[in-house]
Amino acid sequence: MIVLAGPSGVGKSSVVAGLRERLPELHFSVSATTRAPRAGEVDGRDYRFVSAAEFDGLVARGELLEWAEIHGGLQRSGTPAAPVEQARAAGVPVLVEVDLQGARAVKAAIPDAVTVFVDAPSFEELARRLKGRGTESAAQFERRLQTARDELAARDEFDVVVVNDDLRAVVDRLVGLAIGPTPPESGRGGQDDDLSPQESFQ
Repeated sequence: MIVLAGPSGVGKSSVVAGLRERLPELHFSVSATTRAPRAGEVDGRDYRFVSAAEFDGLVARGELLEWAEIHGGLQRSGTPAAPVEQARAAGVPVLVEVDLQGARAVKAAIPDAVTVFVDAPSFEELARRLKGRGTESAAQFERRLQTARDELAARDEFDVVVVNDDLRAVVDRLVGLAIGPTPPESGRGGQDDDLSPQESFQ
């Protein structure tokens, strides 16, 4: 099981799309979120878009593996537990995309999960990419930059760190966690070097 995280604007969605194309057997965990869909996003494929009341119900019933308020409480997102548990029980590779808080929570709940931090080549490049999306107001943009600073400060908590300056290379690296020897670069002291293909993804 791989847990993917990184700042907004770093290109996580492109990485996920590349992984899903390369590994069609992959179970991608669809997060529940209270934010509005962006252009091109499809409910049930990219995210499960829910109201605040619906999210409250998921939390109350204990149906989320993890959840958090993000960007100053502007939205809440969480990982539905049942699909992940079912896929892991069936031996299906699992990919979960979360924020920093979510990555910590999933790692605490499932210690054999492999946490992967997707970084940008520089903070300036990250800000440029984020601003180029044109999906946030000036205030939201500043909040996301502050969140990014907090996330970047925690990158060494992750098992693997990849810099998204070459999408194909990043996807190759993550596919390699599932089907071959793990490359040496990592965050937490090279812990990914000891992973077998099955341990890395299921």
